[in-house]
Amino acid sequence: MPQVVTCVLEYQGKILVLRRSSSVRTYKGLWGGVAGYIEPGEEPLQTAMKEIQEEIGLRPDDVQLLVTGDVLTFTDTDEGERYDWVVRPFLFQLKHEHPLKIDWEHTEHRWIDPQELSGLPTVPHFPETVKNLLRKGGWGRVEMR
Repeated sequence: MPQVVTCVLEYQGKILVLRRSSSVRTYKGLWGGVAGYIEPGEEPLQTAMKEIQEEIGLRPDDVQLLVTGDVLTFTDTDEGERYDWVVRPFLFQLKHEHPLKIDWEHTEHRWIDPQELSGLPTVPHFPETVKNLLRKGGWGRVEMR
């Protein structure tokens, strides 16, 4: 089963969402967080920091890890292919305002209120993952409209 990280970034009460490009292998055009495959020999947090730098141009000292979420496993199909996923979620906070430089994996990004997430077409289980990370991070009751 492929293991991946998904990173939710928070800044001033908003979360970062990224629209996946048509050049990625799965979930083209859907919204999600910074994500990537955990390579052999890498620790999940190491992968998360690497993907944040590659996908949005932030250095490790630009963010602070707030929460390591519970591992999520599920099976899904995308474009006729079956995928068995092991997702390791993280919640990071931006330490200061910083311009983002998105790479080829995404076509756009937005900072949104977490409640707005339910109105977007997202990668599987992303709204629940965000909700769980925010609750675990002390945001209390997070409603997803």
